[in-house]
Amino acid sequence: MKRDINIFEFPFNLGLTKKDHEIEPGVRKLPDWLRKFDFHKRIAPKNIYRLEAPKYAMHFDEVTGVRNADQIIQYAQQQTELILKNYDKNIFNIILGGDCSILIGNAVALKKLGSFGLFYLDGHTDFIPPQLSQSGGVAGMDLAIVAGIGHDKLTNISGLKPYFQEENIFCCGNAETDDDEYVNQIINSNVHYFDLENLRKNGFRKTAEDFLKVIHDKKLDGFIIHFDVDILKDEIMPAVDSRMENGIDYNDLQEVLKPLVENPLCFGIEITILDPDYDQEGVYTRPFVENLIQIIKNKEG
Repeated sequence: MKRDINIFEFPFNLGLTKKDHEIEPGVRKLPDWLRKFDFHKRIAPKNIYRLEAPKYAMHFDEVTGVRNADQIIQYAQQQTELILKNYDKNIFNIILGGDCSILIGNAVALKKLGSFGLFYLDGHTDFIPPQLSQSGGVAGMDLAIVAGIGHDKLTNISGLKPYFQEENIFCCGNAETDDDEYVNQIINSNVHYFDLENLRKNGFRKTAEDFLKVIHDKKLDGFIIHFDVDILKDEIMPAVDSRMENGIDYNDLQEVLKPLVENPLCFGIEITILDPDYDQEGVYTRPFVENLIQIIKNKEG
């Protein structure tokens, strides 16, 4: 069955700590930037929904140990409301960030809908408690938060902790493997973890199929894909907050995403961290849009 598409725009950047040369992280411009390259027009969504974000700040919250906790929680609650109000299981949702902290609102919405899985495709694990974060930015610990790690203010919104069970999460593509303390956090969890090397070894399509088997065997209500563009090789996508030399190419991306987006239980895909400020001529954005449209539109046959 052909599924209609909705686009949700969450131009949120308070999960990132700004760099010295920045007024604020540019990821909030991502939805408008993709529109400029005809992404929306070519996707031809049934509806487009947008939730404006609060003004950028870098408030450190002593209680939670992260920056901008209250704004992130409030935004997540508004996201949840917008998603639930417009939920239709026959619609595929494209969710444009923003930074990775938008996962929290999406996760709370899905927990209210049932029991969902998460396919987390990212150049980092983002699976650390606040005390291991050097920046205090929630975008670097969002996977831990949605799995229930961290202060209850963030991890137990509406009393729904955890938003995803660890055993229903696949975390794939981490290239930051030199720091044992960082990596051990996820190794010692129940998350299905494939760093970049093991993702290649297991195979991109097979890893997606392994995840779908978990969804099927556990009779989950569905799943969402998190796609942080910093998983792409630096040579094809350097326009990110935290650049990594190693990564995947567009063929790999198609291999891993195609089985997922084609599955009727896929709620949708959230896309984060592409920063237009680092690609002002669109050199990297154009091929990104082409490949993404091909992956998403081809799912409809």
